[in-house]
Amino acid sequence: MFLLLNGFGFDPFGHCSLSSNIVFSALCIAQRPSQEVEMAKIPSKSHFVFVHGASHGGWCWYKIRCLLEKAGSKVTCLDLASGGINPSDANSIFTFDEYNKPLIDFMSALPEDEKVILVGHSLGGLNVTDAMNKFVNKVHLAIYVNAQMLPQKGEDKDKSEYRHAFEIWHGLGPDKPPTGVLMRKEFHRKLMYNMSPEEDSTLAAILLRPCPVMAVANANIRVGEGVNKVTRICIRGTKDTFYKEKSFQAQIKMWPPSQILTVESDHSPFFSAPTQLFSLLVEATASISSD
Repeated sequence: MFLLLNGFGFDPFGHCSLSSNIVFSALCIAQRPSQEVEMAKIPSKSHFVFVHGASHGGWCWYKIRCLLEKAGSKVTCLDLASGGINPSDANSIFTFDEYNKPLIDFMSALPEDEKVILVGHSLGGLNVTDAMNKFVNKVHLAIYVNAQMLPQKGEDKDKSEYRHAFEIWHGLGPDKPPTGVLMRKEFHRKLMYNMSPEEDSTLAAILLRPCPVMAVANANIRVGEGVNKVTRICIRGTKDTFYKEKSFQAQIKMWPPSQILTVESDHSPFFSAPTQLFSLLVEATASISSD
């Protein structure tokens, strides 16, 4: 989910957390695809690391995690600071480094000879780019799903109409910049889940948490040395009513990716088109498997 306010565009290791495992197990049991998924060949050592967008958590990837694990891949679904079951309060997170600490800690702990596939959704694309800057030799592939790759320069006019769609917190006082934002429930299906099953949008309404908007506003992420050697693939939802085409094209022009793939989905293809998204992830991985 992208957020635009005042002129800017916007334990954590899922496999190590008991409570996170319980949640994922329950969701995977509940997930019964209506069609048989053809399990394409994925390199046996592929390790996908999923990064959620604003207000979400590692839980939002539950369908994709089930499909990839069934296909034999290793999957990690992280909770960023204040997301999912991370105990941090969005109104106490003021820097992007604080917000992205769970991902940076995870990357730091990886063995030097291990490379992962980073997958970021929406605002989570900024977290992916930040991690690539710091651990370029540990990233095999970066995939951006309806995601922002770099901070938006100036105000995105396409999103000015959405200001009223968010509840805003001023944790430092009413005369200070906002510290937290959360999309109002009545806008969920219109903006984020317009093609998603009602069960998933209902789940999201229960689990979404405020996003640390001050931390995002203070993000200073640029393309670091050596980052362009990492293959970057953008996956674009053709029915995304939130991330407008004009905004997407501005990102592409700012930092052209290696490839652009499309999926018929809303802003949240992990809910609305999980099997198609799975297939695109497999396709993207296969395209660089010989590297």
